[in-house]
Amino acid sequence: MPKKPNKSPAGKGHRTPAKKPASVAAKRPKAAPNAAPDLSQERIVRALETIAAHLSAQGNPAVEHESFERADAYVWHPDGRLAAVPRVSRVELFLLKGVDRMRDILMENTERFANGLPANNALLWGARGMGKSSLVKAAHASINADRKAADKLKLIEIHREDIESLPALMEQLRASSFRFIVFCDDLSFDGNDASYKSLKAVLEGGIEGRPENVILYATSNRRHLLAREMIENERSTAINPGEAVEEKVSLSDRFGLWLGFHRCSQDEYLAMVRGYCSHFGIKIDDEALEREALEWSTTRGSRSGRVAWQFVQELAGRLGVKLTAK
Repeated sequence: MPKKPNKSPAGKGHRTPAKKPASVAAKRPKAAPNAAPDLSQERIVRALETIAAHLSAQGNPAVEHESFERADAYVWHPDGRLAAVPRVSRVELFLLKGVDRMRDILMENTERFANGLPANNALLWGARGMGKSSLVKAAHASINADRKAADKLKLIEIHREDIESLPALMEQLRASSFRFIVFCDDLSFDGNDASYKSLKAVLEGGIEGRPENVILYATSNRRHLLAREMIENERSTAINPGEAVEEKVSLSDRFGLWLGFHRCSQDEYLAMVRGYCSHFGIKIDDEALEREALEWSTTRGSRSGRVAWQFVQELAGRLGVKLTAK
């Protein structure tokens, strides 16, 4: 006798899940084992690769020997570029008054270096506006005045904030046949700035040392290149105060020449003013010139070469005289 099919009451027993229609299954495609990455991620990767290639092409270009023949002065950029300076902003050496001793020492040192003889790195420190940077630029121009193009000194200025890139500059200059003055104006260090260590290594302490065809000239208002409170802070917080201060102060010791510039006297200040007026052909009664120059220095609260030059500019503008040498 045939068996009757079993009938399960509603809600009882095991229920077999119903198969979904093919149309529903088609809406959920299975992911392939080797699925392609998201398109947005691909675009990001390509963009980053493009940026990296662009930066690599710009970074640290080699400086060719011929490039130094274009000019006598350059400005160093930390990306490895040397920008030529066709005309250096400077004053004539004979116009620098009140700095005769420092002028003679620096000129002798620079001339020895230009002739391939041993010479010292120089630190020009002292009062503001007394012609420290002007003396470096004037000495460079004076040494080059009677030299052949192949024997001329090259002046390269490096900015204070780019000191950490100094070793890279040394590497580029080392192989050149020219001789270079690397010049840093207003050099000083504050706070926790550790970039002075790059300068120390180049001056004396590095394995390679300073290239024979390079000399460093720096100007600063500070003899030790560091603020007094910075030195005092090192002394008060260090385990061994003496060693902490020596670490900081030893930087200036690595300059063989220390040339100190002090505030000028009234006679030296007036000599600067008269020298400028004579050089640029400014005609004025000497008594009136002296009276106005002293009044100008009084209002500025100081006497220096910079103050003298600022007064001459004011006087020349007032009298309608252009500042071109006669």
